[in-house]
Amino acid sequence: MKGKTENEEEGAKGVVSLEELKKKMADFAKEREWDQFHTPRNLLLAMVGEVGELSEIFQWKGEVPRGLPDWEEKEKQHLGEELSDVLLYLVRLSDICGIDLGNAVLRKLELNAIKYPVSLCKGSSKKLTLLSKSTTTTTTSNSENGVINDGE
Repeated sequence: MKGKTENEEEGAKGVVSLEELKKKMADFAKEREWDQFHTPRNLLLAMVGEVGELSEIFQWKGEVPRGLPDWEEKEKQHLGEELSDVLLYLVRLSDICGIDLGNAVLRKLELNAIKYPVSLCKGSSKKLTLLSKSTTTTTTSNSENGVINDGE
C-alpha cells in the first residue's frame, strides 16, 4: 500500500471547501508549470475522460444499491479516486473560467426548485415536458408563475 496522504497523517476527516480545493489545484498546477495547459477546453476534455473512467467502474454491474454493500473496499477506493478526479477537474475548470462554483450550484438549486415544484414532481421520474402535459397549466401559464425553462 502507498504511503499515507497528508490528510490521512493529520487525521483530517473534516469538511473540505470548494475554495480550499480551488487553491490546492491552482498551487498544484503552478508548481508544475501546468497553467499553460489548463485552458477551458483542455480541462473539459480531461474531465470528460475521467467521467469515462468513472463510467467503466459501473459498466456491466447493473443496478447497484446505495452504499455499495456488495463492493470490496478496493473497488470503493477506486471509485473514490475517479470521483475525485472528476471533481478536481470541475473545480479547476470553474476557476479558470472565473465561475464561483459554490454560488453557481446554489443558484442552480434555486432554479431547479422553481422548475421542478414538489407539487408537480414529487415521486415521479418523468421528464418535465411529460409532467407539464399531464397538468392543466400551459407553458405560458407556467412561465407566468415563475417556472423557468433554462434548457436543463
